[in-house]
Amino acid sequence: MDTAELISKVFLPLSLAIIMLGMGMTLIPDDFKRIFKYPKAIFIGLTNQLILLPIVGFLLAIVFNLDPIMAVGLIILAACPGGPTSNLITQVCKGNIALSVTLTAIASFISILLIPFILSYALAYFGTNTTTEIKLPILDTILQIMVITVIPISIGMLIRKFKTSFAMRMEKPMRMASTVIFILVFAAVLAANKDMLIDGMKKAGLVTLLLNLITMSLGYFTAKLFKLDLKSRISITIESGIQNGTLAFVIAASILNNVEMGIPIGAYAIWMFITGGILMWYFGRKKEIKKN
Repeated sequence: MDTAELISKVFLPLSLAIIMLGMGMTLIPDDFKRIFKYPKAIFIGLTNQLILLPIVGFLLAIVFNLDPIMAVGLIILAACPGGPTSNLITQVCKGNIALSVTLTAIASFISILLIPFILSYALAYFGTNTTTEIKLPILDTILQIMVITVIPISIGMLIRKFKTSFAMRMEKPMRMASTVIFILVFAAVLAANKDMLIDGMKKAGLVTLLLNLITMSLGYFTAKLFKLDLKSRISITIESGIQNGTLAFVIAASILNNVEMGIPIGAYAIWMFITGGILMWYFGRKKEIKKN
């Protein structure tokens, strides 16, 4: 196992699981009950993730006249919304963590069903002459989501319930630890994939940056249009603009057997960490963001 595989298959999932544990320690069951009592935020978030995001991806690929390989790579990215990284960024930004986790979970499950249809259309439209049948390992993907997100969060919530004072004392240290892990993961990703990332920035740097910024903007302004509170706007902004790059790369490299399709995903990873880091710095230092 080389360095890149070690980071992606061991260090990254383990780090994200630890981050999810810390998030769980900030949550109580009422956080989730409130969301389902007021489902507007979920509807807006899912609309951005599952409908607007792929549409923006298609439009950008057409406007920039990307070559077929780059275009399909961009669509793969746009078809993989959410992911544990968005939950991490939301936590540090003091957003609505329960909303973020809920959107990630629901969008992840739905996208497993939608991705084959979106990619089949993209392959036919952009004409890559790829005849590979698209089949996602559904059970493996669900298990991965469970292990990395649901189980650690549940354990954290149990700690919050039975060791409340400890969990509350650990809230600030865990947020700081999450920020450190975020920076370390960013540095490790850059170091392990520097050649592909440099190539990706040359071929798809601008279009992936626009995908990130446009979808984040759509998330924020649609949430504001429907008069959601600031914490929920933060969550929807991040969930709309931060994609599951890990899943996207697995689809490109393992399912479609085309590593070159992962080039836009590599370029996007740089922008995701940069814009996510800016949001973490901006909102993380704001004391006026209060709990719902």
